[in-house]
Amino acid sequence: MTTKIRASISGIRPRIFLRNTIFLSIGAVLAAINFNIFLAPSKLAPGGVSAIALIINRFSGWPLGLTLFALAIPLLFVGFQYLGRFNFLLRTLYVTVIYTFSVDLLTWRLPAEGITADPLLNALFGGVLGGIATGLVFRGRGAFAGTGIISRILQLKTGIPVTQFYMMIDGAIIVALGLTFGWENALYSVIMLFIWGLATDYALEGPSVIRTAFIVTDSPHPVADTLINRMGIGVTAWQGEGMYTNHEHTVLFCTISRPDVETLRSVITEVDDKAFIVIGQGHQSSGGVLKPRKSKSNFQ
Repeated sequence: MTTKIRASISGIRPRIFLRNTIFLSIGAVLAAINFNIFLAPSKLAPGGVSAIALIINRFSGWPLGLTLFALAIPLLFVGFQYLGRFNFLLRTLYVTVIYTFSVDLLTWRLPAEGITADPLLNALFGGVLGGIATGLVFRGRGAFAGTGIISRILQLKTGIPVTQFYMMIDGAIIVALGLTFGWENALYSVIMLFIWGLATDYALEGPSVIRTAFIVTDSPHPVADTLINRMGIGVTAWQGEGMYTNHEHTVLFCTISRPDVETLRSVITEVDDKAFIVIGQGHQSSGGVLKPRKSKSNFQ
């Protein structure tokens, strides 16, 4: 077992390993803070292990962090068997230990009643902070030991989209939360679940800072040369065929920043006023040859 663990670690470059560890650590601690100041005081949770821990604590009085850790153990075992063995276990166990122990350790440092009694504020800010924490853990190539493990395994076994299992499992848990703490808590938990998902995507992928442009033109070289020389962006071309006219056209593709959309449109129409332009949305871009030129003009 020790040999396999060392092999898993040795295959990771130190710089990437350090970056991932930082993401995992910050995400786990943020999740613990979020649990203590937004979820536990208001008895809200977006389904999953967090909601089950709150329900168990309601009837048993067990420490929440210890309860979370106890619930994570069987999920870690199942994930180890079906989701990558040591590659899965190392990161997930690391996140689980920091998260669950921090929940109990921070209990003495954070206000037991939370920072607000408003359930809507708890749902909104709990969703935002929890989503950011989850996104950071994902960026560190880790995961929390939660119902997502079960959903992923069922998806692999059945081929049914994992989101459907998320909805069924977390939906059932939120119903149980409503039966335990009241239906208003369940409804606010649904709001938290929605915000949590949005914040996770934002933390994982970042804001939408680029636009993709598809240009269908019969003057590909003049249009491309103008974009390259005046805006300093790279352009890719391929041949296409208009299915209605059966005429061949050239499709140009490039990426730009949001403020440059109108500049791009203006530059293209100067060269080919009949060009067909489609602007799409992207989250990230990397690589390429050219970089936008630094200039005081609008064509940066």
